[in-house]
Amino acid sequence: MILVEFNTFVRNIKIKDMFGDLMGMMGKLQEAQKKVEETKQRLNNVLIDEQSADGLLKVTVTANRQIRTIDINDELLSDKEQLEDYLILTLNKALDKAGAINEAELAAAAKDGMPNIPGMDLFK
Repeated sequence: MILVEFNTFVRNIKIKDMFGDLMGMMGKLQEAQKKVEETKQRLNNVLIDEQSADGLLKVTVTANRQIRTIDINDELLSDKEQLEDYLILTLNKALDKAGAINEAELAAAAKDGMPNIPGMDLFK
C-alpha cells in the first residue's frame, strides 16, 4: 500500500514538472515571437542603397525588401530596354542584400528567444 502511494506521488510530481516545463517553453516561444515582430518593425528602417556600375540608376530598399526610392539618370530615359535591364540588375542586387540582412536578423531574434528543446537545434 505504501509503495503504491509512493509511486502515485512520484508520478504526480513528474506530471507537474512536465507541465511546468511545457508552460515555460510556451512563454519562451511567445517571447521569441515578440522579438521577431520587433525585429521586422526595426528592419523597415534599415535601408540598403545600390546603384548600377556606372551610377546612372540608384535604388534604395528596406531590409524587409520594400522599394523606397528609384533615381534614374536622364540618359537612361531614351532607351526603354536599357532602362529595364538596369532596373532588373540593380533591384535584384539590392533585394539580394536586403534578403540576406533580413534572414540573418530574424534568425538571430528567433534563436535568442527559443527555449532549449533537446534534439531541436534549428539554428546551428
